Amino acid sequence: MAEHPGLPASGTEEDAVRVRVLSYNIRSMRDDRAALARVIRACAADLVLIQEAPRFFRWRKAAERLARSAGLVYVTGGGTTAGPMILATLRAHVERTEDVLLPRTPGLHQRGLATAVVRIGGARLGVVSTHLSLADRERYEQAGLLLERLAALGTRHAVVGGDLNDRPDGRSFRRLADRLTDAWAAEPWGGEFTSTPHEPVQRIDAVLTTDGVEVLGCGVPHGLPGVREADLLAASDHLPVLAALRVPAGD
Repeated sequence: MAEHPGLPASGTEEDAVRVRVLSYNIRSMRDDRAALARVIRACAADLVLIQEAPRFFRWRKAAERLARSAGLVYVTGGGTTAGPMILATLRAHVERTEDVLLPRTPGLHQRGLATAVVRIGGARLGVVSTHLSLADRERYEQAGLLLERLAALGTRHAVVGGDLNDRPDGRSFRRLADRLTDAWAAEPWGGEFTSTPHEPVQRIDAVLTTDGVEVLGCGVPHGLPGVREADLLAASDHLPVLAALRVPAGD
């Protein structure tokens, strides 16, 4: 674990807004749902970028239950994006959303992007939740499409959270990190590895930001008050990534 005095809470400064962002692959809520809700609630994030949200029978009901149990509201995604979803607190004012299905390679899973533009205090922020392919070639192409969609949001500042299915030295991860700031690499805090919870050996989940967004800390929230290790192990087959960001006010 990286040494860090603590993760700043959300708040408003004179010319910027502090925002907490959580990225979490929740494995379609097939594990301990109560533990999952406790982890999300304890992270106190303004924006929760979900991967592998429920996406089949009655998925909207499941998303609603998760949001309610975690003290959040549903923003977009889920079944309409083949898994990526965005939840938020009432602090976030949603300007618009768009659910995107990416081109599918026959024989592989459908992938998509949940996107939104939100205002938090005086800051305007583009938001994307993503889950890239297990196949190297398709994953690399999806990374490029993600960057295109991010630019098309038309916001000066943006954040991406996702299960990249790639390590930092992989070409798809590098394609994103060449254009965006890898929040863990910029300001490590908490734990690094996200997969798998019982024996984490790799970092395949990440939060990335555009230029101008300052990373105050980012990592797996080991030791964060209210986050119990037993809940992290029980909630999903991935560990979450929590980032504290400073976003300049205005656009």
